[in-house]
Amino acid sequence: MAISFSKLTRPAMRKLSAGQKIIENGIKFERLANGDGVFTVNIMVDGCRVHRVIGRESEGVTRTQAEQFIEQTRTAAREGRLALPSGRKVALSFAKAAGSYITRLKEEGGRNVARKKKQLDQHLVPFFGDRPLSKIASFDVARYRKKREDQKAAPATINRELAVLSHLFNKAVEWGWIASRPAKITRYKEDKGRIVYLTAEQCASLVAASKADQNPYIYPFIVIGLSTAMRRSEILAIRKEHVDLERRRIFIPQAKAGARDQPITTELRDFLAMHMAGLPKGTEWLFPQISSRTGHIVDVRKAFRRTVARAGLDPDVIVRHTLRHTAITHLVQAGVDLPTVQKISGHKTMVMVARYAHANGAHIDTAMDRLEGRLELGLSIGQSASNSGTITQELHKAQNQG
Repeated sequence: MAISFSKLTRPAMRKLSAGQKIIENGIKFERLANGDGVFTVNIMVDGCRVHRVIGRESEGVTRTQAEQFIEQTRTAAREGRLALPSGRKVALSFAKAAGSYITRLKEEGGRNVARKKKQLDQHLVPFFGDRPLSKIASFDVARYRKKREDQKAAPATINRELAVLSHLFNKAVEWGWIASRPAKITRYKEDKGRIVYLTAEQCASLVAASKADQNPYIYPFIVIGLSTAMRRSEILAIRKEHVDLERRRIFIPQAKAGARDQPITTELRDFLAMHMAGLPKGTEWLFPQISSRTGHIVDVRKAFRRTVARAGLDPDVIVRHTLRHTAITHLVQAGVDLPTVQKISGHKTMVMVARYAHANGAHIDTAMDRLEGRLELGLSIGQSASNSGTITQELHKAQNQG
């Protein structure tokens, strides 16, 4: 149905003086000081205010363009309400979308579903709640970032949560729930900084301290972490059937970069054989826990902090992921080539592995000593260029002329 105007007519707009304006049906026309006129739209669509500058008279913009913008905006809103899973009669809320998202990921065999669900349940759903998925704006995402920052969440933690939000948006478009991604997501630039790792002596102290802890599983957890560079979640979710002692491999079905075989040392193989022999009969996990919904332990944070403190280290600096950093760093410092390290660590890209080649490590000095040994330049320290027999540019030129 066409919009009817009684005030915002062409004769009325022509009579306006500088600074005067006419507003009707969500369209504003204002006469500027230079005599030009500008059209602006300010309307409510599905509970959201839409404010746009349409353009100036000098650019050929008329009231018709403003009317067309309003019609297009309302049409898009209607289409947004219709582009929902079959059977839905109302806009899909973020909370309902989150539940369906987890269900579908499980059906598709998606990765890290448990972690995604935890981030949604604890932070994202409580914040976005029943807000229509298609109406979440970039401003809302910025507010979420600010709230998590005020809660002292680390930039890396917030980025992981925003990654889940972004993936949900992508899947919602793929599954036809919404027509397009509703918001732009800007993440924090993470400070990579210097990677913290343990020396061989500190590793020995940590292992010794873990034996004295009341939690009987913190000892094998630390031993496996230091011996393989496996992630916390990968270690705690090891099934007995996935440990191949003969091949010296642990199968990780849901690793971060995809399913893979984790190689292990001979020493760790013997340790695991002894550890599995001592587990309760009938258990399928290396870290079983009857009270857990998953059937296995999902967190050892408290026991790990106690062990770190008992070893004389700072539990605020040495965290569970430090075990992974330590194993990878010592592989690099032992001279193992980076592609092989990547195979062991399970990193998706070589760029991530290259971070572990610490420029201040002792292996760097050893490498330079090897370079010196191969070249054997026979340099004489203390001689100047005038009496050392060095071929300068002038001497080189004179020899060529001769």
